[in-house]
Amino acid sequence: MPLSNEQKKQYKSIGHHLNPVLIVAENGLTEGVLGELERALNDHELIKIKFALTERDDRRALIDELCRQARCELVQVIGKMALVYRRAAQQNRHLSNIVRHSI
Repeated sequence: MPLSNEQKKQYKSIGHHLNPVLIVAENGLTEGVLGELERALNDHELIKIKFALTERDDRRALIDELCRQARCELVQVIGKMALVYRRAAQQNRHLSNIVRHSI
């Protein structure tokens, strides 16, 4: 289900204070990167990812592919950073960025 504009606004606010938990380099979406992405999304739901690619078109294609493979929603892209969200099957209130930063 796509995120509403209100949800995106809220998630951008939370994401502003997050540090990247994953860095994707020239090797792209390797098995290790996808495994760590899966773990991070299950734990934190909302994560920031840094893409260490210089070409904007390559970066955007990789972001789209990452979202497709991880079944997550793209919230925002600023430069080399992407903010993505996927609802966890079971939220961990100590790890979830959504729960921890909710007012």
